[in-house]
Formats: sequence, structure tokens, C-alpha cells
Amino acid sequence: MLLLQVDENATWLAPYAYGVVIVIVAIAIFRAFENWYAGRYNKPLFRHYLVYKKLKPEQVKILEEEFLFYQNLSEKYKRQFRHRVATFISDKKFVGRESLEITDRIKILIASVGCMLSFGRKNYEYGLIEYILVYPGEFYSTVNDEHHKGEFNPREKALVLSWKHFEDGYKTNNDNFNLGIHEFMHAMQLEAKQRSDIDSSRFARQFQNILRRLTNEEVKHRLDETRYFREYAFTNQYEFMAVLAEYFIESPEDFKTHFPTLYKYTQNLLNFRYAGY
Repeated sequence: MLLLQVDENATWLAPYAYGVVIVIVAIAIFRAFENWYAGRYNKPLFRHYLVYKKLKPEQVKILEEEFLFYQNLSEKYKRQFRHRVATFISDKKFVGRESLEITDRIKILIASVGCMLSFGRKNYEYGLIEYILVYPGEFYSTVNDEHHKGEFNPREKALVLSWKHFEDGYKTNNDNFNLGIHEFMHAMQLEAKQRSDIDSSRFARQFQNILRRLTNEEVKHRLDETRYFREYAFTNQYEFMAVLAEYFIESPEDFKTHFPTLYKYTQNLLNFRYAGY
């Protein structure tokens, strides 16, 4: 009788077992297709979800009045951007240093720069960052015993910024100096080295394309001749990418004119085709 009972239960559960197997197989097929698509077209199959977080009206007003990238987006992408900014703010801990008060404006503008840089990515949340530490101006860093305007500290999972220099960088949007973009790019670079998701794979592939392009004799000659990128870019390959991102965001047409192939690789690396880019 006991054996009969077991068999009956197994028969009753069989359809559910088949259902679970079908779901697992379907997920595996979808992920394989998603990876093929990302490799073939240099972008994720989809980069957003159906549920949207909302910002408060006064927070949206800051975007509408102060953030040019947001102003140039379509209504569809504005909605996605607001969701991403709201998600960033809810996920990160903002801490004011040296008596600096963290306001909605500080949160919105810092989150917006990060979300702008990652807007073409499916993974946009900067998982290596937990804390945003904001100083009024330059700060002393124990990392190398120097004063900094900004830094990404992966050990502490902290992005550290001088508010004065961050604000200067985003307000003047055509001088190719943008502290927020620079430091967020460092966080994105390290994440791409540590993860193997679609965005990280694309980042790594295009990063190698950029490095190979820099070894081209014609490009090296043009870099020396034009001195287009500021000297700090050539400190190392990671600083070069951070500076490259600043130029890409702040003066895309000029960048494209001087170095069209580098521009294309950077665009593919970020999957950045929004707001006129």
C-alpha cells in the first residue's frame, strides 16, 4: 500500500516537474539567444523592465531645469531615466562630509551623471558602489596621502567627490572636464573586469578595440600632432578611458571629427545612442 501511495504522488507531481524542466530550458535558450544578440549587435537585447520607480515632483523639476541630457531624451526614455535615478538614490547611501548637507539636488545630480553614463546598459546600478561620500571641496585621501577632487575606492565600496568640482564639471558641459563622468567610469571599468554579464563582456571587447587602435601608427601620430586629449589621459589605460568618456559625453561631434573610430568604439562600449549621440 505504501508503494502505491508513492507512485500515485509521483504521477500527480509529474506535470509540475515537466513544467519546471520546460521553464529551465526556456530560460537557458533565452540567455543563449540574449548573449548571441549582444555579441552580434554590440547591445543588450533589452535594457529595461516593466516596473518603474518614481521621483518626487520637486526631484523631477531638478532634472527638467538642470540636466541637459535628460531634457534631450524622448518621453519614453525620460521615464526610464527617472526610474534609474530613483533606483540609484534608493540603493546608495549619500554621506556629507565636513558639515556638507546632502540635499535632493546633490542626490539627483550625482545620480543623474551616473545613470547617464550607464543609460545604454542593462546593468546600470554600479554594484561596486554602496556609498557616495561628498565633500564641499578637495579632500585628503588616505589611499595615496594626497588631496583629491574625486576617487573611487573599491575596498570601501565608496565613490568620493568634491561637490564644488563635481558641480563645475556638470555645469560647463563642453570643456571635456567632468569629475562625475570620470569617477563613474572608473567604477564601471572595475566592474567590467570582475563580472561576466552582457554589459561587462561588451565593455571588455570594445576596451580592447580601443587599446589596439591606440597602437596604430597613424592614430599615434595624430594624437601627438593634435594633442586633442589632455595629457592626464596618458597616465595609464584606465585614466585614458575615464578621460575618453568625458570627451565622448561633452563634445561628441568634435570627438567624432578628430577620431571617428575611437568614437565608434566608445559608443559601442557604452551602447550610447540617445539624446542625439
